[in-house]
Amino acid sequence: MVDSNTREFCLPVFLEKANFTLSVQIIEIKPGEAHKNIDTCNLLWKRLSDLGADRKSLVINLGGGVITDMGGFVASTFKRGINFINVPTTLLSMVDASVGGKTGVDLGVLKNQIGLFSNPEMVLIDMDFLNTVSDREMKSGLAEIIKYGFTFDKPLWDIIRLFKSIEIEKIKPLVYRSIEIKNDVVLQDLLENDLRKSLNFGHTIGHAIESYFLESESKEDLTHGEAIAIGMIIELYYSSKLFGFPLHYTQDLKSFANGFYGKVVIEQRDLHAIIDLMKYDKKNVSGKVNFVLLDAMETCKLDIQIEPELIEDGILFYMNN
Repeated sequence: MVDSNTREFCLPVFLEKANFTLSVQIIEIKPGEAHKNIDTCNLLWKRLSDLGADRKSLVINLGGGVITDMGGFVASTFKRGINFINVPTTLLSMVDASVGGKTGVDLGVLKNQIGLFSNPEMVLIDMDFLNTVSDREMKSGLAEIIKYGFTFDKPLWDIIRLFKSIEIEKIKPLVYRSIEIKNDVVLQDLLENDLRKSLNFGHTIGHAIESYFLESESKEDLTHGEAIAIGMIIELYYSSKLFGFPLHYTQDLKSFANGFYGKVVIEQRDLHAIIDLMKYDKKNVSGKVNFVLLDAMETCKLDIQIEPELIEDGILFYMNN
């Protein structure tokens, strides 16, 4: 399973290295988050059926997070589940989407509302694929590594905060360390009952902002990492206000993100719509929005609820200065 980008830039290299002796069928979809939905799944299920796929078939997902998320979901539900392998080709999918057993698709603009936990037979990472990734998408993936730095391994952030640009050779050891962290967390808490919730740091606000920009006709879409970087800044602000998290780290991340990703314009009139989208977050229980906050580097506070006034103050903190 590929999209039109990975078919052109990654598939020839993969097929040459894999040197298959069995028959291989290529299933191609359009690239981008806009196609990560049930309609595309219906097309994929039908295509698998038309190709004669059976319960002994293997789906190989070659692509970024959209391909690995949706390909895993399609495989896990076709004929009650067939095996799949993820071969991530973007930085974001290498350090996050392809690892951990989460599969799924969006419901409208709401991120990953439909899905299930299902582990691939293998996650195969070839760093050479990073040479096919745009600078903007590399920066997007870096946001997830920053998340690991704040939640589990401060030295990651100490390295990244000095970055002025993306250099693949400097990124490679960070990829390996990020996967180590996520794999360790997932092995302890596959179904996200406790520790794994920490990996959602920055995502409660971040997903809402990403969804809002995706559905807005007047705003340019954000990458996942651009939205999560904003989410982490805002959620660190809440952490500073509620748990005394050192404000200088919050300011450091804000300065880094504004310079590295560029300042994203959020207007006063956007606030209520963004806040309203948070009610669909998967971590919520009984209609209450739950946040992952920090009281120190590498120390998370889970299932934190925040007063509406402070939620708005945090977004204003990002908007100003």
